[in-house]
Amino acid sequence: MDRRKFLTYVGCGCCGFALNSCTTAPITERRQLKIVSEAKLNAQAAAIYEKVKEKEKMSDDLKSLNEIKEIGKKMEYSIGEYFYRSKLNDPTVNFDWEYILIDNKKVRNAWCMPGGKIAIYSGMLDVTKNKNGLAAVMGHEIAHAVAKHSVERASRGALLNTGTQIVDILSGGKLSQVNRTTGMNTVGLLSQLGIMFPFNRKQESEADYLGLIFSSLSGYDIRETIKIWERMKEFNKGKTPSEFMSTHPSPDNRIKKIKDWTNSITLDFPPIKDI
Repeated sequence: MDRRKFLTYVGCGCCGFALNSCTTAPITERRQLKIVSEAKLNAQAAAIYEKVKEKEKMSDDLKSLNEIKEIGKKMEYSIGEYFYRSKLNDPTVNFDWEYILIDNKKVRNAWCMPGGKIAIYSGMLDVTKNKNGLAAVMGHEIAHAVAKHSVERASRGALLNTGTQIVDILSGGKLSQVNRTTGMNTVGLLSQLGIMFPFNRKQESEADYLGLIFSSLSGYDIRETIKIWERMKEFNKGKTPSEFMSTHPSPDNRIKKIKDWTNSITLDFPPIKDI
């Protein structure tokens, strides 16, 4: 089947879902597709989070954990206040925030699940160095949850699965035949290279932007963000995948965008203060 027919079949079969399920991301107003229940995804994330807590070794570094919680509380408040004062729907209204510090010095990572379930690996503390750096990382991860990126990704995955089934039916089972013959998920590979990877890079860039905003609203110095990515480059010793094959923007492109955004965000999104 040629590419034009493939796209036509998918487009015809799925546009009904897409047209009725488009929303926009908070602040950036980027159009999003959401056909998966956010409440269901939050519940699944919470269950997985509990399993992570059982499986992973929790750090006994109470000073760092309390620092993480302190930054988190400030962000919870500033994000909620920003949307309230802007008379906008608060995307965190149904969040059940929670913070853990995982004892693993070999892992330089952090993440925030749908619904506000956050984890920091102790190895990331070697990169963040200070409160401003830690706030930058947490702001980025929290931004993924605030912007409902997991809901968006799950929705695109559901839509793609539906489209694949339609293509297979309309092509007389040719797609299944190709997959059986080659032993690979052809559509899965195409979606990663042609759809999912660029889409994920867009989400990562959006999380960088929103994360800077949330850090600034919470009173942290967002100039530290650039230093974090410079330190991350040093830790990785230049061994990063090409931007085309990665779900993350290249460090150099990321640093350039952050530099471009920093001054305007500092002016447009000053720290939230109690009235």
